[in-house]
Amino acid sequence: MGLVHAEIKLTNSGDIAVFNRGYIKEEEVRHKTVTALVDSGAYMLTINEQIKGQLGLRVVDSAQAELADGSIKQVDIVGPVEVYFENRSTSCRAAVMPGNAEVLLGAIPMEDMDVVILPLEQKLVVNPENPYIAKKSFK
Repeated sequence: MGLVHAEIKLTNSGDIAVFNRGYIKEEEVRHKTVTALVDSGAYMLTINEQIKGQLGLRVVDSAQAELADGSIKQVDIVGPVEVYFENRSTSCRAAVMPGNAEVLLGAIPMEDMDVVILPLEQKLVVNPENPYIAKKSFK
């Protein structure tokens, strides 16, 4: 299996709340469309410092992250951020990696959006068993 990438839209959740209250115009809601590496071995959404700044996301926590090479790095956790893929969306926090590191779409937001990886086609798709609305497990 090769690498799987997907185009996702990221939006500042706080901006959406302020827009819904009528304090800013829709065009002032900060968002960015990015190509993310789909990484079912990662837990969270991971963005870079540039995207954090463009979306105006605030730091809500920090954590020690184990990277793919086994090293440990202290990272900021920001959010909330809305993630959109096709007809799905979720709200989550994101880990921030330095510089212009690649965006990773991890298992938690993928599970919440009910999307699956098709390894042979090397793509991310809406779960074919639930094409119109995400199925959530509450057990």
